[in-house]
Amino acid sequence: MENQLYPLKFKPVLKDKIWGGSKIKSVLGIDFAPLPNCGEAWVLSGVNENQTGIVNGFLAGNELNELVEVYMGELVGDDVYERFGDEFPILVKFIDAAEYLSIQVHPDDELAAKRNIGYGKSEMWYIIDADPDAELISGFKRKVDAKTYIEHLDNKNLLDILNVEKVAKGDVFYMPAGRVHALGPGTFLAEIQQTSDTTYRIYDWDRVDSEGNSRELHIDEALEAIDFNVYDDYKSKYTAKENGTANLVTSPYFTTNLIQLDKALSKDYSELDSFVIYVCVEGAVTIVHNGDTEPQVSISQGEAILIPATISRVDVIPSSSSKILEVYIA
Repeated sequence: MENQLYPLKFKPVLKDKIWGGSKIKSVLGIDFAPLPNCGEAWVLSGVNENQTGIVNGFLAGNELNELVEVYMGELVGDDVYERFGDEFPILVKFIDAAEYLSIQVHPDDELAAKRNIGYGKSEMWYIIDADPDAELISGFKRKVDAKTYIEHLDNKNLLDILNVEKVAKGDVFYMPAGRVHALGPGTFLAEIQQTSDTTYRIYDWDRVDSEGNSRELHIDEALEAIDFNVYDDYKSKYTAKENGTANLVTSPYFTTNLIQLDKALSKDYSELDSFVIYVCVEGAVTIVHNGDTEPQVSISQGEAILIPATISRVDVIPSSSSKILEVYIA
């Protein structure tokens, strides 16, 4: 019907990064010219100055938070709107790391509030593809205190105390705020995170840009944010379900599931008081909502779609064997 909310598609915001590669274009088909390279494609964002705009239907041309302001709980869910107001609470990116990202950490909600910088930043990674020798840094491999950590940082042997994980296609890593981390070369992934653009760089591999300048580090700001605990598992375990839904991450900030399908699948969201995001990480799917045949919305690898909270049922129809991430706030 006219002027009812419908599944929304977006134009990505592209980010030039010193460590970025070419897969945003070669794999996802997103042209990032005139950027020299592209490390990130923000495919759904409510971050101020970096909002994604709608490209389909009568709401085309509006930015995401404009819709939240107008439709409130109808778009995001009543509880979600009460909690987050007019800022959409989830940011979805595709990331192509041709080199190591800086070793970094993000603040949690409490520290972010104390510093008056909005929300904290917990995130998760779904590895779409990885080179045979790809790896990443996640947390510490042994218990250290702040003094030991600073000594290793000053002596440039921080890697001696950090946990390094091998990376393969389909791996999932949850990075709660406070966990020191860095993506390594040859990792290509989808990232789901809280709406925040706060990153504290700890070490940037002594890199300089084309003009010989180093990127800014945030040693002091990072220190209060770091979780120095050691954990048994840094990789999330899950079992994929053919033509079904497998839980990847459940957190206070988002729930992310993997839907793997080669035939049509119906999803009932009538009991869920939240928007739902589909992020296509393999293949392509068409979304039919509330039994309607029009308008259908399709997404392929590298695209995301936002299903408003008022839509209670969708049919997901794959064009071939496909995988999508399903994201909502429980």
